[in-house]
Amino acid sequence: MPQPGPGQVLVRVKGSSVNPIDAKRSTGYGRRVLALKGAARFPAVLGNDFAGVVQATGAGVTACKPGDRVFGLVPTGAHGAHASQVLADARYLRAAPANHTHQELAALPYTFTTLWLALRSVGLNQHNAKDKEVLVHGASGGLGQLSLQVLSRWGARVTAVCSTAHVQRCKDLGATVVVDRTRRALSTLPTCYDATLNFAIWQDERALVSRLKPGAMGHATTVHPLLDSMDVHGWFKGGWRVYRAWSAMRGAARAAGGRGTRYAWTIFQPSTEALHALEALLLANVGLHLPIGLIIPIAQGEQAFAHVAQQRPGRAILMPE
Repeated sequence: MPQPGPGQVLVRVKGSSVNPIDAKRSTGYGRRVLALKGAARFPAVLGNDFAGVVQATGAGVTACKPGDRVFGLVPTGAHGAHASQVLADARYLRAAPANHTHQELAALPYTFTTLWLALRSVGLNQHNAKDKEVLVHGASGGLGQLSLQVLSRWGARVTAVCSTAHVQRCKDLGATVVVDRTRRALSTLPTCYDATLNFAIWQDERALVSRLKPGAMGHATTVHPLLDSMDVHGWFKGGWRVYRAWSAMRGAARAAGGRGTRYAWTIFQPSTEALHALEALLLANVGLHLPIGLIIPIAQGEQAFAHVAQQRPGRAILMPE
């Protein structure tokens, strides 16, 4: 059993989410870059977000005590959250609201933090989002669903791009306009957007960037080719391909929106700012949530990974007990 050092908290996990990145990493995806974080060798524990009960605290920890319900994140590394106990940095823990289950909370931190980083990279926040036109591609996924909930609460006008089966879901989550991607090409959308977000596929990147209006804030994507290029082509050739792809898309963003338009590839990392924002929304009881499709004992974790890899509806949650 690990013992918490200064600033650390030992948490008995009650629920941990299997995210799409976990399913991809289980096949070896990202191993070259993630090796720099010690996350590409066996034994390796996947998972970033969790909820549970504090077992012990290290020196200097005052925000929680043994017995407290908490939720939070661990950074990508060799010791992830798919475990019965997690040794976490106290900075990345928050008190669990009484009206949310451990499983509900475990589904949120990684996805919300990634969304928060994407929004911040284009300059969108709760103070300036009102009446902004935002295009969200991949609106029915976890990132897309949270973006609809957050941006509509901030007063933005959101155009959601999804498949036919998810049109009503996106409307219910707050989208102003819903585009069925099976019936309408992205290139036919107006060039009226202050910000565009790509949570779907890299192949649509240029089409999305071209929808920005003059003076737009910017574009962020979470489906960039950074890790895959390094895996397939190595450090030098892969790095050159990555630079060319990023540079070309940044140029396209500036061509559409102007020199001040931002262009960003979002990469997950724990953020105290994002966790503060998530905690505030949960305490405000605004209904922020992601649907859960599977809750399963960690001993049967292979089924959870298959659920995510096959893009079945709802989040997959592992329960150690």
